[in-house]
Amino acid sequence: MTSDGIIRRALYPGTFDPLTNGHISLIERACLIFDELIVAVATNAGKDPLFTAAERTDLMRESVAEMSEKDRITVLSFDGLLADLVKQQQAAAIIRGLRAISDFEYEFQMALMNRKLAREAETVFLMPALSWVYLSSSIVKDVASNGGDVTGLVPPSVARALEEKFAGR
Repeated sequence: MTSDGIIRRALYPGTFDPLTNGHISLIERACLIFDELIVAVATNAGKDPLFTAAERTDLMRESVAEMSEKDRITVLSFDGLLADLVKQQQAAAIIRGLRAISDFEYEFQMALMNRKLAREAETVFLMPALSWVYLSSSIVKDVASNGGDVTGLVPPSVARALEEKFAGR
């Protein structure tokens, strides 16, 4: 909380399909900077997710449950423009993760558009812990779909959900 009593709220949007320990690392880092964090699980019509929005939201809630108690984390699902959600939630910042320089160009373009649509929020780029820089949801899905062990790459509930999802294949 700032000295004038204003709560600094950030919004961390993503598809989280699936949630990885890299995402968890960013959530932990954001909680060190902001008073409140809203994790917004996107429906994202442009992607064909493995898990439904409801499944991804439930997995996120389960995975951050312990952190939520002390770090004021709210998990919600959303569809539509991020800028509209930023305004609705009165967020001061949008959290975006960067793993490599290749992520920056796309994220920079998105940050500029979000600035145009929601001037009240700044985009804050965070990097995951070094141990998760290589990790992406796509890599996790590829490993899991081919019978590989994703233990330690994703929260336990996500590892179980991936195993169940690919068991019938």
